[in-house]
Amino acid sequence: MPSGELNKLISIISKLPGLGNRSAARIVVYLLNRKNTIMEQLVSSLVNVFKEAKICKSCNNIDTHSPCSICSDLKRDKQVICVVADVSDLWAIERSGAFRGRYHVLGGKLSAISGIKPDDLDIIGLYSKVKNDNVEEVIIAMSADMDGQTTMFFINEKLKDLKTKIKTLSHGIPIGGELENLDDGTIIAAFSQRRDV
Repeated sequence: MPSGELNKLISIISKLPGLGNRSAARIVVYLLNRKNTIMEQLVSSLVNVFKEAKICKSCNNIDTHSPCSICSDLKRDKQVICVVADVSDLWAIERSGAFRGRYHVLGGKLSAISGIKPDDLDIIGLYSKVKNDNVEEVIIAMSADMDGQTTMFFINEKLKDLKTKIKTLSHGIPIGGELENLDDGTIIAAFSQRRDV
C-alpha cells in the first residue's frame, strides 16, 4: 500500500463519481508511468481550470468567462430556454447538438430524502429570466426519476401564470435514467418529441 502523498492522491481520486480505491490506485499508477506526458498535461490543465473556471451569471453554466460562450452566442434562440438540473446535463445536451436555445441550470433537483428544497435551487432566477426576457417556450429537461419529475411539476406550477409554453422531453429517456449518461441519439429524439407538461 502506498504511503504519504501517493496515498493522499489515491484517496482524492477515489472521491470522484464512479471511482473507488482500486480504480483510483490504477489511475495513479497509470499517471505515474506517464509522468512526462499525460500527468504533466493533466496537472497543467487542472491548475488552469482551477484559476479560470467561472459560473455564468446568466445561466449558471461553468465556463472560463461569464457570460458563458452559450449565453454570448448571438445565433442561439433567446426565446427558448432549456432547464436542467446540473451542468453535466447541459453539457450532455450540447454534445448531442439537439438544442440551439439558451439554458438555465437549477443546481440540482428537489429531493425530500436529500433535503433539497425549492430555496436551494435557482428557481427565482428562472422565473425572472422567463418573465423579463419574454421567453416563448421553456423545456424542462429533467431525468426521468422521482426527483426529476417532482422538480418538473414544481417548475410548471411556478411558471404557469406567465403564459409561456412549457414542455418536457419525450420519454425515450428511460425511467430512472440520468441525462448525462444518455447517448446523443436518445437526447436528440427526446428533444424532437418534446410534449406539454
